[in-house]
Amino acid sequence: MKPIAAVIVLLLATCTLAQTSQPGSSVISPEVHPDRTVTFRIYAPKATEAALFADWIPVNTTRAMTHDGKGIWSITQGPLPPGIYIYTFTVDGITMPDPVNPRIKLRWRTSASTVEVPGDHEYWEPRDVPHGKVEINYGKSAVLNETRAAWIYTPPGYSHDAAARYPVLYLFHGSNDTAAGWVTVGGANFILDNLIAEKRAVPMIVVMPYGHTIPYEAPNAERSKNNALMERYVIEDLAPMVEQEYRIKPGRENHAIAGLSMGGGHALQIGLNHLDQFSAIGAFSSATPPSFESNLKKADATDFNEKVNLLWISCGRDDPAFGRWQRLDGVMNDLKIRHTFYPTDGAHTFTVWRKSLIEFAPLLFR
Repeated sequence: MKPIAAVIVLLLATCTLAQTSQPGSSVISPEVHPDRTVTFRIYAPKATEAALFADWIPVNTTRAMTHDGKGIWSITQGPLPPGIYIYTFTVDGITMPDPVNPRIKLRWRTSASTVEVPGDHEYWEPRDVPHGKVEINYGKSAVLNETRAAWIYTPPGYSHDAAARYPVLYLFHGSNDTAAGWVTVGGANFILDNLIAEKRAVPMIVVMPYGHTIPYEAPNAERSKNNALMERYVIEDLAPMVEQEYRIKPGRENHAIAGLSMGGGHALQIGLNHLDQFSAIGAFSSATPPSFESNLKKADATDFNEKVNLLWISCGRDDPAFGRWQRLDGVMNDLKIRHTFYPTDGAHTFTVWRKSLIEFAPLLFR
């Protein structure tokens, strides 16, 4: 071996050794067991306490982890229903993602980790079916004077027929999330792939934009402007860009809008304010725009029902918003506003929101 080649091999070997011999790098976490229990571990030899928080744990609580005397803290949870779950560790008061898990859940502020508990042919899991594509499309927003990203799903076969046009669903994430959330944790692309393969859903384009138009850490008075700015961004910038770049079927009957939590509030405000552009609206564990109830009471039910093909609202029974939506369901029933209220088990998590998309998408564009 030539001297320079020997040096390169030695350097590569040294780098590899350095990457694999860091303290705690051999820890396995998370470890999903065949019975769907999951063991979480973190190497923190100098810590005095460690705890786990995850989607299935009540908000503002944690579960203490046990120290093995050799620097590793661990806890086993479950069995858990199949799903993709978000979790964090708190070590001596500092909250962090799992340092040995590459599946990171990015958020506006702080990050977390995810663990997938596999199921048996779940809709959010990849199956042996034709797959659509997800691309990140960047566009300049004149409203916000910045370049923003939208994750856009095109259905299987989109690139094969240049003449084919498709309906579009605008799908919004929740507070403190990013445009990636519906794909990386929600599994929206696989859900659509599988529903389309079963002919339960119409092939459609799904646009998943970034929903924070005001910095998350801004004062509440500033953040209260987020809904109005998001509405302008979608109507004035995003929708025209999508219709220029993608083969979208024209007409409001081919345009739907939906979202979870904060994004559900966006969907209600934008959809109901622009019934000339959207005929179907979905709100999952949704925030409620300030004028939502008063506007419903002012609306003419016959006119509303003629314009809105689908108003579909879901919420988990353990969600803090459930009581509010249960009451609003009664208000809409009294006003004879045609809608669907879909209560389900669960809290304010993607477990509920994935199920909501699975139920909502097949109702669109029929």
